[in-house]
Amino acid sequence: METSPRVLLAEDDAELCSLMADYFAPHGFALEAVHNGRQALRRALQEAFDLVILDVMMPVIDGFEVLRQIRKRSSVPVIMLTARTAQADRIDGLNAGADDYLPKPFAPEELLARIRAVLRRAGKTDRAGDPALECGSLTVKPGTREVWLRGEPVVLTSIEFDILECLARSAGRVVSRDALAAVIYQREIGPFERAMDVHISHLRKKLDNSEETLIRTVRGAGYLLAARL
Repeated sequence: METSPRVLLAEDDAELCSLMADYFAPHGFALEAVHNGRQALRRALQEAFDLVILDVMMPVIDGFEVLRQIRKRSSVPVIMLTARTAQADRIDGLNAGADDYLPKPFAPEELLARIRAVLRRAGKTDRAGDPALECGSLTVKPGTREVWLRGEPVVLTSIEFDILECLARSAGRVVSRDALAAVIYQREIGPFERAMDVHISHLRKKLDNSEETLIRTVRGAGYLLAARL
């Protein structure tokens, strides 16, 4: 029997938490709410949640720091919520390892859609039959969402994995930022939106070393994964 996806909501507004729990239950999600950053960090690391929703402005420990601590020990998908809409705050969230970022106020339908998209990216759909993608010393396994480089496992967030998979499927060919955005975000991205660049930067730090650059930027065109590594 298929179990409901477990979602941890960290939000200090108890009334909002109650409304969201009532909204998501009929859609098949089991939501647990906590109301400060310390509780959020403890529960996120104690239990096997499918997704965590973090409000940025929480008491005790703010959402950014909670996310940084989670990312030291877990790759659980995380969506950030905040009333702070400045691009710098979005970049801070992405740099800390967020999979998505939703400004307040938001429609519950939009949050639901984003949760479903992040869970798809995190491999909650059945892709066991997808063959591994071999690019020299790099192996990308869509079925299990595993990445191996020179025989060693590489831990990626769900969105980093999706970007790498997209590049691996076109290894040796340039993939435009718009094409990546269409796959990852299901939308176009603006010319000044830096989220994709942040994720690419994180991927490079995890994959590249002083001897080789696996993901290359082709100025004015997009990104390319080296066909021979």
